[in-house]
Amino acid sequence: MKQRGCHPAWRVAIALSVMISACGGGGSGATAVSLSDAGTASPAIPTTPVVTPMPIEVSPNGAFNGTWVMGSPTTDAVVFNVHSADQAGNVTLDFGVNSLQYDQQVPTAALQIDKPLELRLQNLKPATRYFYRLRYQASNTKEWVLMPEYEFQTAKPPGQSFVFAIQGDSHPERLKTQFDADLYKRTLLRAAADKPDFYILSGDDFSVDTLNPATITATQVRERYTLQRPYLSLIGRTSPLFLVNGNHEQAARYLLDGTPNNVAVWAQNARNSLYSQPAPDTFYSGNLEQVPFIGLLRNYFAWTWGDALFVVIDPYWASPVAVDNQFGGVSKRQSMWDVTHGDAQYNWLKRTLEQSKAKYKFVFAHHVMGTGRGGIELAKLWEWGGESQNGQLEFAAQRPSWTTPIHQLMVANKVSIFFQGHDHIWVRQKLDGVTYQTLSQPADPNYTLWNSDAYLSGDKFPNTGYTRVTVNASQVKVEYVKTYLQKDEGPGKVHGEVAFSYTLP
Repeated sequence: MKQRGCHPAWRVAIALSVMISACGGGGSGATAVSLSDAGTASPAIPTTPVVTPMPIEVSPNGAFNGTWVMGSPTTDAVVFNVHSADQAGNVTLDFGVNSLQYDQQVPTAALQIDKPLELRLQNLKPATRYFYRLRYQASNTKEWVLMPEYEFQTAKPPGQSFVFAIQGDSHPERLKTQFDADLYKRTLLRAAADKPDFYILSGDDFSVDTLNPATITATQVRERYTLQRPYLSLIGRTSPLFLVNGNHEQAARYLLDGTPNNVAVWAQNARNSLYSQPAPDTFYSGNLEQVPFIGLLRNYFAWTWGDALFVVIDPYWASPVAVDNQFGGVSKRQSMWDVTHGDAQYNWLKRTLEQSKAKYKFVFAHHVMGTGRGGIELAKLWEWGGESQNGQLEFAAQRPSWTTPIHQLMVANKVSIFFQGHDHIWVRQKLDGVTYQTLSQPADPNYTLWNSDAYLSGDKFPNTGYTRVTVNASQVKVEYVKTYLQKDEGPGKVHGEVAFSYTLP
């Protein structure tokens, strides 16, 4: 298809301002330019994970050796995060509501080597699909390189149907045991073909804790986040990304030491600079705390899209102790009452659920309490369910300022589904009217049924794939889409097949 050149009368419908964060000074660290049930469980496949560092090649896209992903979509805006490890020059975006008929343009912005650039498209129409292309001009050249056309969707009002998709733990550092690069690409491309309005990652996608604590550097931590860019650009060019904090990321409060030189600061700044996550505004609510050397954490947030409320929560930044794995050690908590989502996050969650008039409510976390194995098996415990492991109800004594445990809070406010990763298996369970949905890994080449014995009930399926959710005014449909390497396809193993589906209500 013939690409069209620049029209002399481009309309600029974008407000632009430039914000450059000082190195190590907090904030994003990016240059910003604003403007019915069925299914059968599968048998367990025993295997032992081995953690292996994995480098990844950056595949050039024409003459532009960089990537871009979207984030923070609203009714009238979306943020493009553009990055190149080794190129500088100029970038712009042409866009419009018709394919290859772009009547709007982002003013040209300077791209620096290894410094993410945020392009914020504003004054967009709600509930509208936009088409765009990115253009790149290398330094000291006059030629512009045209990227292929892509598209995105602004937020929809109640009554309009939409699709979103979500993956479990990708663990790209666990080469071959739980991760295959080609399989990950096939999964992301298959998910992108569904044209979801957005894509959610449930955590453990940027594992920092396999790095040596004695020699770890900010550069090494950041590399864990840049490693994902070529992969996530496969879907992030059409579907904005939302990140859930995982236990292996080590973006956690207990690591703070009052200086900018610690792994928690490095991890969160890499996360916020390379993936444009939402800060509280008129569309999103969330964490208002300003953390020294970081700024806004952007670790928990909520938004409404169509008939659904979406809520992302995070225990790792609230807890004063390590929630799951201690960085550089193997010790586990003896008392899980030491682990907490914190008063501020709990009160925000309670207020968000109670005040929402959405027909459906979805809550996302890496895992129940951020640790352990299982779904509803853990839902009765600690501040999630109120009981200690000895069966004693100790919630009132342990959380005197809280009104009710988190599970009961979800029940009282009619949460439809709680989504979690962590366990590397796809399981659907239900407790007190709330569906607990555990998510598969997207790139396990062994198609393993990890941690099956931790789930005493439910519909259980092995890796690999993603979860597609269709929401409309009358129902929610959840589908587990299986993905395979081409060499592994065969009878009963069809890439993109739906292994299990259910509807709510």
